[in-house]
Amino acid sequence: MARMKLHRTAMMNSPPSRSSAFDRLHPEIQRWVWEKNWQALRDIQDQAIPAILDGQSDVLISASTAAGKTEAAFLPILTAIKTEETAGLSVLCVSPLKALINDQFQRLDLLCERLEIPIVRWHGDAPQSAKQRTIKEPRGVAIITPESIEALFIRKPAAARTLFGGLRFVVIDELHAFLQGPRGLHLSSLLNRIDELNQSRPRRVGLSATIGDLSAAAKWMNWRHPDGVLVLESSAEKRELQLQIRGYEEAPPASSAAETDLGDDKNSALARISAHMFKCFRGENNLVFGGRRVDVEVLADRLRQLSENAGVPNEFFAHHGSISKGLREDLEGRLRRGDLPTTAVATSTLELGIDLGSVKSVAQYRSPRSISSLKQRLGRSGRREGSPSILRIYASESFVRKGDDPIDQLRLEIARSVAAVRLLIRDRLEPASVDSSTATVVLHQTLSVITERGGARANRLYRAICGAGPLSSFSTQDYARLLRHMARPDVKLIEQASDGAIMLGELGEKIVDSRTFYAIFPTDQEWRLIHKGEVLGTIPLSNIIGVGSLILFAGRRWRVITVDDPAKVLDVTPHKSARLPKFESAFSEEISDAFVAEMRAALCGIDEPPYLDKEGMRLLSSARVAYQEFDLDSVKILGVGRDTHLFLWRGTAVTNAFAISLQSAGLECEPHDVGVTLPDTAADEARAIVQQISSAGGLPTDVLSGFVENIRSAKYDDLISDEILRNEWRKRNEACCSEVSEVARSLI
Repeated sequence: MARMKLHRTAMMNSPPSRSSAFDRLHPEIQRWVWEKNWQALRDIQDQAIPAILDGQSDVLISASTAAGKTEAAFLPILTAIKTEETAGLSVLCVSPLKALINDQFQRLDLLCERLEIPIVRWHGDAPQSAKQRTIKEPRGVAIITPESIEALFIRKPAAARTLFGGLRFVVIDELHAFLQGPRGLHLSSLLNRIDELNQSRPRRVGLSATIGDLSAAAKWMNWRHPDGVLVLESSAEKRELQLQIRGYEEAPPASSAAETDLGDDKNSALARISAHMFKCFRGENNLVFGGRRVDVEVLADRLRQLSENAGVPNEFFAHHGSISKGLREDLEGRLRRGDLPTTAVATSTLELGIDLGSVKSVAQYRSPRSISSLKQRLGRSGRREGSPSILRIYASESFVRKGDDPIDQLRLEIARSVAAVRLLIRDRLEPASVDSSTATVVLHQTLSVITERGGARANRLYRAICGAGPLSSFSTQDYARLLRHMARPDVKLIEQASDGAIMLGELGEKIVDSRTFYAIFPTDQEWRLIHKGEVLGTIPLSNIIGVGSLILFAGRRWRVITVDDPAKVLDVTPHKSARLPKFESAFSEEISDAFVAEMRAALCGIDEPPYLDKEGMRLLSSARVAYQEFDLDSVKILGVGRDTHLFLWRGTAVTNAFAISLQSAGLECEPHDVGVTLPDTAADEARAIVQQISSAGGLPTDVLSGFVENIRSAKYDDLISDEILRNEWRKRNEACCSEVSEVARSLI
C-alpha cells in the first residue's frame, strides 16, 4: 500500500504537563484529567480553554476525528458554569444522532457527577424519568437532537421556555452535518427561536472534524456577525496514511452475474472484492462503507457466506438506518469492547463521531463522491499512537470491449477514485451547497411557531423563522405568498382570526398532531421484520411481500413465514436464498467542479499513482488511451451512433442547469459526471442547438425553472405552490444558470 502523511493529533497516556490553560480549569476537572493519565492537553484544548473562558464570542472548534473536541469545549464550559451557577439549564448540546448523544453522555457523565452538575440525554429512546426531573428542576447540561427540541416546543411549550430561557452556551456537535440539508435549516430556525427566549443570546460553540469552508460555517453559527466567530484549528502533527485503490472489472457477459445478483457468481467483481475483504479484514476491527443500503446488504451477506464456507465464526455485520436500534447498538458495542474481531459494513450511519474504539482500517466500496465524507470516514482509523490510518477503495468497473460507448471506456469509477485520493491528500473539501428544502422548512416552522404560541401575527412569524440564518433568504414577499397558499380553502393549513392572528387550520392541526411532524425529513411507511420475537428492522412498503417471499436483510437471508398486513409485520426465518429488498430509489450524490476537474486531470495524465493496484492501473491506462483516442482535450461534442455526448467537465449543479437549457430547446438529455448525453440526436443537430444557446446568452432562470421536472422533493413540498418552489429553484441556481452560455461557448 502507498504511504503518505495526513494531520494527526498527539495521544496522551501519562499525567499532564502543566500549562496556563490547564491551570484555568476547575480543580475537580484538573483532578479528573490527572486521573485519566493524560500527558498534556491537546493543542485544540489549549486553544479552546482561554477562548471560552475569557471571551464572549461564538467559537468554532475544527480538528480531526479523535482530537479531543468534546473535551476542548466542555472542560472550559463546565468550569464556567460551575463557578457561576444559575437556575435553569446552562448548556444545550445539539447532536445529529441519538447514538452520538449516548456516546457524549458516557464521556461526560462521571465528570459532571463529580462537579455536581446534572446532565441529561434527551431523545426519543432516553429514560423518561431523567427528562421529567430536568423539567421540574432545570439545571446543568442537556444533550439533545433537533427533533426533541421541536417536540418540546410543540408538546410542552411552557417547559421549553423554562428549559431554554436561561442558557449560557449552545454546543453544536458535528457541525458539518448541519451546514446543508433540511435538518440544518430546521436547527438554524430552532436556535433562533431559542435565542428569542433569552435576555442575552447564548454563546454558540461548534465542533467539527470536516469543514471545507470555515467562513461558511462561521456564518451559519452567527448569521449577523460571522466575523465575530472565533475559529480555532488544530495545528496537529502529520500522521501516516496507507492507502490503496483496487480495481475490478466484471467478467464478460456470458459468465458475469447480473448487477443485482447477491455475489454468488465467483467470477463477479463483487465476489472478488468480497474475497479480498475476507482475507484482509478477518481478525481485526474494520469499517467498510457502502454508498447504499443495498450495497451494504450484499457485501455483508457475501462476507458472512465466506465465513460459513470457511467454517470460521462470522465477523462481518451490516449497519444502516433500517436495521433495528438493538442490532445496531450490539454491533457498536462489540466494536467498542474490542474483545471479538469485528468488521461493520455500513452506510453513513457510522460516519459521524460515535466512539467505536480502535479501528484498524477503513474501506470504501465503490468510488467516493464526497471528499468531506471520505475524510470523516478515514478519521475512524489510526487512532492509536504509532498506528497509521489505512484506507482501501474498491472500484468496480463494467466489462468493456473496444468499440463500446466512450463514456464506458473512460472507466469513471477508477477516475473518480484517483481524483478523490488526490483531493483528500490536498485536503480539498467541498463547500456547502444550497439546500432545496427551504420552503418546506419555512412551512413546517410556521406550523410549529403557531402551535407553540397559540397563534401569531404574520410579521412576528416571519421574524421568528426567517429573521436570521439560512432561512432569511426567504423574502417577505415569498412568505406572504406562502401564507396565502397555506390558507386556501383547498389547503386549510392555517386560518386567520378576526384580530389578525394566524391560527392552525383543519389540515394544519392534523399534521402537527402527528408524531412524524417533529422530523423535517420524510418517513416512509415500512414493514417490520421479526424473527423469534426480535425486531430485525424495517423495509419500505414498496416491497411486494407475501408468505414465502425471500429477503436479504441485516446481512442474512430470510424467508417470510407469516404476514400481518394491518400491523405491517413480517415474521421471518433463516433461508439459503434471498432477493434484494428495495430501499432507496436510484440516486446520484452531487459532485463538485473541483472533483470533475481532478477526474479529467487523472484521465489526461501520464503518472502511475503508487496507490493503484495492478488491475487498477490497467483500468486507468485503458481509460487514458480512450481519452486520447477520442481527443477529449479538444473534442467537446462527440457523435456515437444515434447519440451525441457533450463533454462539459463541470460539477453536477452546472451540468444540470445546462441539461435543463437543452430540455427547454426540446431535446431529451441524460446528465452524468462528465457532461450530458443526447439520445437519438445527431452531432450536427446538437451543435446547432448549443450554438443557439450561446448566441442567446442563455435563458433567464425564471424561464429555465419552468422546465424543471420533479420540483417537489422535500417533506411538505406537496403543500407548497408551484410558483414558490420554482422561485426557490431560481434563487438556488442563479449562479449556475448564468454560466450556461459560457459552457455553450466552450463546446463550440
